[in-house]
Amino acid sequence: MNKDIESVINKKLLINTSPRHGRSNMSGGRKWTVIKKDLHSNKYVYLMLVPVLIFYVVFRYVPMFGVVMAFQDYKPALGIFKSEWVGLENIIGFLTGPYAWRVVRNTLLINIYQLIFAFPCPIVFALLLNELNSRIYKKVVQTISYMPHFISLVVVCGLIRIFTQTNGTINAIASVFRVDFGNLLSRASYFRTIYVVSGIWQSIGWGSIIYIATLSSVDPNLHEAAAIDGAGRFRRIWNITLPALIPIITVQLIMQLGRIMSEGYEKVILLYNPSIYETADIISSYVYRYGLEGMNYSVGTAIGLFNSIINIIILILANQTARKISEESLW
Repeated sequence: MNKDIESVINKKLLINTSPRHGRSNMSGGRKWTVIKKDLHSNKYVYLMLVPVLIFYVVFRYVPMFGVVMAFQDYKPALGIFKSEWVGLENIIGFLTGPYAWRVVRNTLLINIYQLIFAFPCPIVFALLLNELNSRIYKKVVQTISYMPHFISLVVVCGLIRIFTQTNGTINAIASVFRVDFGNLLSRASYFRTIYVVSGIWQSIGWGSIIYIATLSSVDPNLHEAAAIDGAGRFRRIWNITLPALIPIITVQLIMQLGRIMSEGYEKVILLYNPSIYETADIISSYVYRYGLEGMNYSVGTAIGLFNSIINIIILILANQTARKISEESLW
């Protein structure tokens, strides 16, 4: 009986000191003592955190001040404080320009194709690996699948160019069936396919790590009980394995949707050429070519700001929708 009373008292104390109730029994001096003790006992951990904080402050937060260039006719010689203020002229100029629809369309299509075809691949790959019984074979497959992620993007794009050229590997295989594609990267209609497929090859192994880690926490007894009840392998995957992945899949999907208007310019620039701009030119490559190389810094900043605002809106909408449907969300 005394133990029951003691547990009730402890619960009451926890409730009274919880942040949710907005009050604590610890005085200010006591809190400061606890903080100092934690800093002293974990000083090396906090010391390791300092370079990360410096990186984010210097390269993420300080550059945010440069967003004012989006509303200026920025001249490097005058600087941010003396350049002429033009308001929304740069954003309106981009949206009414001849290339706005093309780069927005290409960016959206590439990201939608990746969402449809590339996003499920690491999930399926993780499910397949999880069904392997041989640990040695599983480790070998995982190691091989991770390797492309660590290859330099320049090397990857060089390999893609070699494989897709007129006398490359793809045309050599196609010639067996008496088909000749020619130089695939010189044909606009093939660019998105090449881009998405090569991305799947490069990221499928690395992207599956988070799903494999989640599957390792699934209780094996659930599978054993389901097998005893007569459930087959696919039935167990559908009713046990997949539900365990739903929370992390939801979070990853929300984050993917939050980047739907963003795609790195590096790979596109290494692969495209003026003859395939119609399908290959995306927002980031246009900003790089027109904003940086053309020294139109204000326009480049304005396009980047417009892109970020759209991404934030989509991210919030995706998060709210996911919360209503599955009760899983980023916040």
